[in-house]
Amino acid sequence: MVSFVVPCKRFIVGVAILLWSYSAMLAQSPSLPLQRIDPPSWWIGMKTPTVEFLFYGKNIAQASITTKYPGISIVKKETTDNPNYAFVTVKISPNAPVGSVPFMVKNGGETVVRTVALRQRDKGLKDRQGFNSADAVYMLMPDRFANGNASNDVVAGFPDGMHRDSLNLRHGGDLEGIISRLDYIRDLGMTAVWCTPLIENNMDKYSYHGYAFTDFYAIDKRFGSNDDYRRYVDSCHKRGLKVIQDVVLNHMGDKNYLAQDPPSPAWINDLAAAKASTNWKKEFRRPNYRTSTHSDPYASDYDKRGMTERWFDWMMPDFNANDPHLATYLIQNTIWWIEFAGLDGLRVDTYPYPAKEFTQRWAKAIFNEYPRLGMVGEVWISESVGMSSYWQANARNKDGFNSYLPAITDFPLNSALGAALNEKEEWNGGLIKIYNVLAQDYLYADASKHVIFLDNHDVSRYASVVGDDVRKIKIGLSLLMTLRGTPQIYYGTEIGMTGFKDPDPLVRKDFPGGWQGDAANAFSEAGRTTKQNEIFSHLRTLAQWRKTKPAVQSGKMMQFVPFDGIYAFFRYNADETVMVITNNNETESTVKTERFEERMKGFTKAKNVLTGEVISSLTSLTIPAKTALVLELQK
Repeated sequence: MVSFVVPCKRFIVGVAILLWSYSAMLAQSPSLPLQRIDPPSWWIGMKTPTVEFLFYGKNIAQASITTKYPGISIVKKETTDNPNYAFVTVKISPNAPVGSVPFMVKNGGETVVRTVALRQRDKGLKDRQGFNSADAVYMLMPDRFANGNASNDVVAGFPDGMHRDSLNLRHGGDLEGIISRLDYIRDLGMTAVWCTPLIENNMDKYSYHGYAFTDFYAIDKRFGSNDDYRRYVDSCHKRGLKVIQDVVLNHMGDKNYLAQDPPSPAWINDLAAAKASTNWKKEFRRPNYRTSTHSDPYASDYDKRGMTERWFDWMMPDFNANDPHLATYLIQNTIWWIEFAGLDGLRVDTYPYPAKEFTQRWAKAIFNEYPRLGMVGEVWISESVGMSSYWQANARNKDGFNSYLPAITDFPLNSALGAALNEKEEWNGGLIKIYNVLAQDYLYADASKHVIFLDNHDVSRYASVVGDDVRKIKIGLSLLMTLRGTPQIYYGTEIGMTGFKDPDPLVRKDFPGGWQGDAANAFSEAGRTTKQNEIFSHLRTLAQWRKTKPAVQSGKMMQFVPFDGIYAFFRYNADETVMVITNNNETESTVKTERFEERMKGFTKAKNVLTGEVISSLTSLTIPAKTALVLELQK
């Protein structure tokens, strides 16, 4: 365990958490009626002054639950079909003191007292930083990034063990490993970090990816502790890095107590079918994966339910968050992590998979509490800008639906960036793919807010998509760092890591140098190959430069129709203009610039951002084969 100094307030909070954890441990005894309370703590001064505590224990529904604490009052107690649950709504006065709120649970002749920590909000974090198009996001899978604490590689009670020689088992990456590499991420030019989920996934198999939560209020012990997570967030903030947490609203792991003993059958979609099946793992019903059913004006109810009411996988029970208690549970859990850790933003997994009425309610509730919080939803619709646009906040949807989701993951652009450089330049092939996707930005409420990317943990790595051609990789990175939107880099893309999806773990390999004894250490220049350093230096130069360029971060954009394998676009504001011109041909091209006069008029020279070279005449530009020039225009 790592020792560190914390402010007095956090010490008090830590003690309260330990008291709660200890009481929860004692509650495992069959003689005690209460096993846990969710959430385990709350805050004074929230915009919504009430919180609904979930009490879980044998026959807890029939228990009397009371409290005596200044500024705390119980509004109501509700129960469900399951006698092991009670939902207690508590009102918190803004004048309530910080401390441990005792709940007296009387069941029959026995009374048990359990405490919940009541905290004061950190005023410095009330308005979260958020993230936006001025940022560059580094996305990583904790289990595959770096192992900083070997003592948590194997943890008693967690059956899915560590075997680095298996793609499907855990490899030992953890929070300590990430903290030890934050300077590397910052030096690369990134300004925000998004980890795939760190929440407990105590599953028998495939727990490394993190998307099957078994305890919504705990960091997985193989990554570290809740306090380690907060230390990670603090470490990021000290380096000027923002923190984005991965949120899962559609499903949970089947080892979660909420799945093992659901508060109500209504909490889990298709639960009756699961119980009736003799071989659920083979016979369970997957969703149809057709997110188009949400926006389709002609969709059948059968197909709509086939999208939202089926299990994501046999080990991932599907939430029916239209249940009011479940909706409150998920909303409060998100708020709890934002407040507990001081998060700057959220990435929401499988955003179109739950009932959209719930995700709408969830997003409104989060922004009511944190108006400046950053948020992006995974909307995996590669084939249609129109269907993607349905999910952004304030879209002009004919059915009136407003997701309140400010940004989405731009899969249509991702698809175009992968295909364009591999295709022959023709009417519908090559760079026109990128142009045509961007030409449909009028369908979005605000395309500049989207997160754009070359690859992530769910798609083939970009280096493999473009044939491991360094020239194409560098073009892709140049476009990514200059197009509209918030660029996201997947760990290893900066060194050209390869891998085709199918199966998923092939795009989730270990970052070289993240483990003691690795043959190579790509975290250092000396440990990278010549090829890796070429790609790394290219991205680093662009990312560090981008930090200083408002025209690229948030300026306007103008693009010109690709012609003869040449595609040019401009990012500009009143003070600066950047020209990006790409040659997708296998031969050098000299391009007369007169057709770009609309944006180049008045400029007499340019600086090549990647080389530092000054181009003294702009009458024509010579562009090497398979190259993108990034030019600062000068008068």
